[in-house]
Amino acid sequence: MTTVESDSGVLAGDPRMLIDGELQLTAGGATFDVINPATEEVAGVATDGTTDDMARAVDAARRAFDTTEWSRDVEFRYRCLTQLHSALQRDQERLRRIVVTEVGCPVGVTWSHVESPIEEVEHWAEFGRSFQYLEDTGLHQTMGTSSRRLIHYDPVGVVGAITPWNVPFYLNVAETMPALMAGNTVVLKPAQLTPWAGSELGRIVAEETDIPAGVFNVVLSNANEVGAALSADPRVDMITFTGSTATGRAILAAGASTVKRTLLELGGKSAHVVLDDADLTKALPMAATMACIMSGQSCVLPSRILLPRSRYDEGLAILQATMEAFPIGDPWDPAVLQGPQISAGQREKVLGLIADGVASGARVLTGGGVPPQFERGYYVQPTLLADVDPDSRVAQEEIFGPVLSVIPYETEDEAVAIANNSIYGLSGEVSSADEERALAVAMRLRTGSATINGGMYFGLTSPFGGTKQSGLGRRNGAHGFQEYLEIKTLGLPA
Repeated sequence: MTTVESDSGVLAGDPRMLIDGELQLTAGGATFDVINPATEEVAGVATDGTTDDMARAVDAARRAFDTTEWSRDVEFRYRCLTQLHSALQRDQERLRRIVVTEVGCPVGVTWSHVESPIEEVEHWAEFGRSFQYLEDTGLHQTMGTSSRRLIHYDPVGVVGAITPWNVPFYLNVAETMPALMAGNTVVLKPAQLTPWAGSELGRIVAEETDIPAGVFNVVLSNANEVGAALSADPRVDMITFTGSTATGRAILAAGASTVKRTLLELGGKSAHVVLDDADLTKALPMAATMACIMSGQSCVLPSRILLPRSRYDEGLAILQATMEAFPIGDPWDPAVLQGPQISAGQREKVLGLIADGVASGARVLTGGGVPPQFERGYYVQPTLLADVDPDSRVAQEEIFGPVLSVIPYETEDEAVAIANNSIYGLSGEVSSADEERALAVAMRLRTGSATINGGMYFGLTSPFGGTKQSGLGRRNGAHGFQEYLEIKTLGLPA
């Protein structure tokens, strides 16, 4: 079921989906092409599932939740996820080649795409095994009587997971493994542009674990209505989604009639506030690197750099030098750190927003177009825009490309106001020689997380999510695990 080009490392993934324990193609045999974004060539195909396929997958998940012991047997779930973790470790290099092929992620930076999610499976297995699903809160006095109260954590039920293309294998794991370990059954709908990161996970579950039929399903499709059908299905108790804010709004609307629980990680337009006492030689090279290393295709990317007017030219020079030297090219080259955009459409969107920024008064200090050295591939030059209007489209819309918009400010209060001038609130960053000063500014940012002087806020043990239109709920940590659980309070006589 796979093809290999040994000279390039290109590897096509499994074209099948997993429904009710069976790896299968859609009944009509339709497929869609998977394009290698570094070459613009067809790397292989995936089965093009239908709304009927999705209905069958939801039915299987509903039946598995309602009629099997999966939701009640923690030790069995632990054993199954431990099997999956071991199997993924064995298939690690195959998964890496698939990710580079369908995403265009440089092979040298695939740790977050491959190793990190594999270890996440083990983390959730251990966390879920030790979690206290029944908590005794002791005696409580109410209206003159004493009662003993318990809190029982129940799985939500059937969870639909809809994932994006930028870090597909990681997000397929992150949105399904805590749900499974909490006792839910899952239907995964991977992104159209990166179906194999989902189909391979389904194949490994089917072939190398004891996860029962129907507990984990993967439906591949190139049709938007198939994901929409998952969101609207009344048999689905919860939707977890990472992607655009526009799609997040549609998911909320689709689930409104059944008051469906939603966990949403949506868009971002994060700001990096560089204070006037910051060491620019430490803060700015990393800022430029983070803008390019995933081709800018990251929701948490601080794509707005706020520089004090007193150090504006100094900061621009550092950013420009870093971006002009940034290694871009063939994702199979270990020295390369920036690959292509995911598709021709995404490249056109990035180039269009750059042009719009220039039309609104921004200056292009470097980049701004397609690298002339590449005849094929959806590449965009690392691009630095100066003098960006804080209210312009390029400063307000998520670009998802290797573009930094630099905005000058006069006072600290003005910098905070500019940073908060966004419908988004996913993350942010503050740099200062005075850590307490940086912390004080970070606490004024209306975001779900913030980096202070390069400190890492993201990790499996800490909650992550957004404010405003960047999402609902949290992933990771105890908060993230509990998103997939219902809370039942029980009262007993004292």
